[in-house]
Amino acid sequence: MPGGRLTQQERQQIALGVADGLAYAEIARRLDRPTSTITREVMRNGGPTGYRADLAHRATERRAHRRRQPAPRGPQAPERANGRDAEAVREYEEAFTTLLMQSGLPKMMAGVLTCLYTTDAGSLTAAELVQRLQVSPASVSKAVTFLESQGLIRRERDEGRRERYLVDNDVWYQSMVAAARGHAQLAETARQGVGILGRDTPAAVRLENIARFVDFVGESITRAAEQARDVLYANTETPPDDTTPPSPDRT
Repeated sequence: MPGGRLTQQERQQIALGVADGLAYAEIARRLDRPTSTITREVMRNGGPTGYRADLAHRATERRAHRRRQPAPRGPQAPERANGRDAEAVREYEEAFTTLLMQSGLPKMMAGVLTCLYTTDAGSLTAAELVQRLQVSPASVSKAVTFLESQGLIRRERDEGRRERYLVDNDVWYQSMVAAARGHAQLAETARQGVGILGRDTPAAVRLENIARFVDFVGESITRAAEQARDVLYANTETPPDDTTPPSPDRT
C-alpha cells in the first residue's frame, strides 16, 4: 500500500532500480509509492552508490526496535550472565551482525557468527543458536554448513554426543594468508598481460605497476599476519597499553 511501510521485496526492487540508474520518480511509479518515499529511503541508507536492500531493511528494523519499549524476548531466549546489560548486548550484537553483512555475509550466517564470537565459551549447539536467534533449526543448519565450508567455524561433539559449533581464532590468520594468495594471483595475471600487450605500451606499464603494487601489499599482509599471529591467542588479562610486539614463532 502506498501509505504503508516499505517491505523487504520493495527494497529489493528499489536496489535494482538504483543499480539500473532509474530515476527515483520511475522507481516510485513502478512501486506505486510517492517519489519522496523512495528518495528518503535511498538517502538515509547509503545513498545511490551504497544502497543495499538487506542492510536498509535491517536498519529500519533497528530504528523501530529503539522506538519501542524494550520487551523480553521469547520464552526460549537465554538470559545474559555476568551482570551484563541485556539491551546493550543485543544492540552490540545487531551492530556486529550488520558489519559482517556489510562485508558480504548473508544475514543468517552473520547472525550465527556473531553469536559464536560474543559467547564466552566460543561455542554453541544448534539448539542454543535457535534459541538465541529465534529462528528455525533448518535456518541454523544451512548457516553453519556454509560457515564451515568457508572455514569460519568448526564442529565437534561434546560429552553428551551433541554437535557444538566453535569459532577458531586462527581463522583470522588463515583468511589473511588467503587474501595474500589472492593478491599473488592478481599480480601474476597482470604480468601475463604485460607480455601480451607489449612491454613498452602504456597498458603494459599500467599492468606492471599494478602487479608490483599488489606484490608489495600481499607480501606485507603475509609478513604482518605471521608477526601478529600470537595476538589471536593472547591472554585477555594482558594490559591494553602493552605494545610489546608478539613473537613471530608460535609454539
